Amino acid sequence: MPSPAPLPANYDQQRLAAARTRMANERTFLTYLRTSLALVGFGLALIQLHPLRGAGIGYGALGVAGIMLLVGWLRFRMRRREMEECRLPAPVTP
Repeated sequence: MPSPAPLPANYDQQRLAAARTRMANERTFLTYLRTSLALVGFGLALIQLHPLRGAGIGYGALGVAGIMLLVGWLRFRMRRREMEECRLPAPVTP
């Protein structure tokens, strides 16, 4: 069985893990954004297609979309601050 290839000199596992965590946080925020935009589209479609019967549900969907976007943004900021607080100091190279 061949041995694994040696790691490059500039390979930093902690930095790569931090980058993956940051990208996961961004993907989660984009999921909140995508869901809220879908709710906005659904709410506006209900308001336009059924102004009498669907208006209540349509405005409710718009409200839920706003709340979902706010929750996603607050969660994104909270996780970003947590990641910044536990950041390791940069390695000192001679």
